[in-house]
Order: sequence, then structure tokens, then C-alpha cells
Amino acid sequence: MTLTMGRPMREIFGETVAELADDDPRIVMLDGDVGSSTRADIFEKAHPDRYLQMGIAEQNMMGVAAGLATMGLIPFISTFVSFAVVRPLDQIRVLIAQTGLNVKITPGYAGLFTGQTGMSHIIVDDMSIMRAMPGMVTVSPADDVEARQVLRWAAAYDGPCYVRLVRDATARFFGDDYRFEFGEAVTVREGRDVTLISTGTQLPRVVEAADLLAADGVDAHVVHVPTIKPLDVAAIVAAAQRTGRVITVEEHSVIGGLGGAVAEALAEHHPTVVNRIGFQDLYPESGPNDALLEIYGLSAPRVADQVRRLLGRS
Repeated sequence: MTLTMGRPMREIFGETVAELADDDPRIVMLDGDVGSSTRADIFEKAHPDRYLQMGIAEQNMMGVAAGLATMGLIPFISTFVSFAVVRPLDQIRVLIAQTGLNVKITPGYAGLFTGQTGMSHIIVDDMSIMRAMPGMVTVSPADDVEARQVLRWAAAYDGPCYVRLVRDATARFFGDDYRFEFGEAVTVREGRDVTLISTGTQLPRVVEAADLLAADGVDAHVVHVPTIKPLDVAAIVAAAQRTGRVITVEEHSVIGGLGGAVAEALAEHHPTVVNRIGFQDLYPESGPNDALLEIYGLSAPRVADQVRRLLGRS
């Protein structure tokens, strides 16, 4: 399958939220002094009166967002994932999640693609943290097409949500006819030998890995799970029943992320062997995107190699 490169999600973020604000005066943007990086500056140029520069004070930014939400506004958060999840976690838990306030936590620079910003800026357990928080829905779009639709969904959704966005341009998987449905998994390739379940921008690499496996006679069934919480349990069970073997692949820690969510669901509803490809309890180093994908086994060839080994077809 030949894919083209999509546009950077950060540009989609700035443009989409600015477009939404054209039609909805309740939408505001809170930026943690990184607007030129997250491209929240696109929103700033379009709606300077609704762009709030909060400085490098993410805990306060979450508190202000909560306050604005109590007044009927719809705040979007602009910062890096590392500064949106861990540093202000107590404010998110107490002020936003526990109260169910309508705050959109929409940070960029997720996973490995952070532009070589260093280990302090790379976080690969954010979905584990956010999906474990009561009341917080968690979504990870696969490409620029899905990211735009997810952001539009987030604006219309009444309640707190976490949308995981990446920095750089990634492969575009979906066409203009695609429609994101909150809470629903998507079967993107049908197969009979093994089920590969992925999320976020790892999806195109998993589909490419499935093509490599097909050349070896392995017919992989591929499922995309954009909504990590609430998880589409019925779709996960159906995919497991189809092949009897499940392997999850994510640009994220295997502890508590997609792999953990899938294993939990299948353990309760349809016990199945589940293997998890992703970060194995480690802090990844900083470097060029392609090099890091190779190092941590997330490039398409490395994923295919691991699947072969797990299936005993090395």
C-alpha cells in the first residue's frame, strides 16, 4: 500500500480550532508559551481577543481553563504533551476531571516525534495516565484527516477530553470519505491469521507491516482504535474471535496504553493470547524520527519482524 505524506497535525490543530472559533464565539485558546511550536499562533492571528498567553505555568493554565469553562466558554489547551499531562496532573484531576468541566486538552509533540527536543520533552505514558482518570475520554488520531475530524468532534463534545497530537507530518492513511466516529474502532485490513491492533500515527506503519507479512504468507487483520477510552470492546472481541491471536502495536508504553486496554478487555470478555509491541518500561532517547522508529522496533520492517517471531515464523 503506497501512502502519501499528510500535513503536520500541529498545523491542522491551529487551523481547525481557528475555523471552529469563526462559528462559535465560546471557543478560546490557552497557550503555554509554545504557540509557534504547536501552531496555536494560527488561532492567535485569527482571534487575538480569544487567545490567552499563559506563559510557562501549565498548572495555572489548567486552572484558568477550568474557570473559563464554568462561564460557558470552550477552552482548548496549547502546549506539549509532556507539559499537558504530567506537570499539571493534579489540576487536571481535581479541577477538570472530577468536575466534568468542558475543557479540551489538545497538546502536540506526542510520542517520539518531538523534533529532537530531548528526553525531558518525550512522554510515552500519557495515554496510560489519562485513560485511568475517571471522566476523561482519550483519543489518538492516525493522520491529519482524522485529526481534523477529532478536533471538530472535541469542540462539540460536552465534557473533558484528551486528544493526542504529534508534531511532524506523518503518512496520510484516510481519504476524504473517512468519518471519525467517537468510541468506534475501524477495521482497515481484513485477514485470518493474526489480528494487529494499533492506534494513532502508528497505524500506517502497521498496515505497511501487514503488507510485508503478506509476502511471507501471513494474512494479518488490522484494526485501528482511535478512541482509547471508551474502548470499543465489541470490535476488539470480534477481531480476536476472527483470528484467535492478537498483537497490539503502539508508539507508547505497553503498560496501561492500548496494549493494556486491549488485554484488559479480552481478559474479561474473550480470553485470548495478547502480545504487546511498544515501549517496554523505558524512557526513549531523543533523535531523528526514522532512527528512533528503528531503535524501538516501530518501523514497518521492525514490526513485521516482531510479528513473525511471535508467530514462530522467523
